[in-house]
Amino acid sequence: MTKSFYNLALLLSISFTVSMAQTIQKPFFTVTGEVLNPLKLTAVDLARLHTVQVNTTDRDGKPHIYTGVKLSEVLDSAGVTLGKELNGENLAKYILVMAADGYEVIFSLPEVDPEFNDQQIIIAYQVDGNPLPNGEGPFRMVVPDEKRLARWIREVTNIKVIFSKE
Repeated sequence: MTKSFYNLALLLSISFTVSMAQTIQKPFFTVTGEVLNPLKLTAVDLARLHTVQVNTTDRDGKPHIYTGVKLSEVLDSAGVTLGKELNGENLAKYILVMAADGYEVIFSLPEVDPEFNDQQIIIAYQVDGNPLPNGEGPFRMVVPDEKRLARWIREVTNIKVIFSKE
């Protein structure tokens, strides 16, 4: 075998390794807990769902357009009890949203269910047409109708549905 063949083989091997590493390292978040279909979603996966845009303002009053998917749609994709089936003991389920830095917030299922209210909670992956910046994304919970932005959790890593059995 020639030296150029070995160089080509080495180059292809390095290229494949880099390509695999980039594929493996795509940012994602998971949906776990009391779900029928646990999910692992990337921004590409979210973009395949029905996307929405919300016009809102940040803490400084600056307007932004966030693009993402309704939390209710993501939960529905995971097989979470919503809609007409959300009654009785299922009303004791809640959603724990976790961030990379350990920050956590809670939503009740009726809070995110469109059959209970019109609040539009989204999992955003873009702001003003661009990916969310480092420290804010790649995924962020956006709750446009809340007066305080305390549940606008940044760097979402996991959404866990929990059944409160107290």
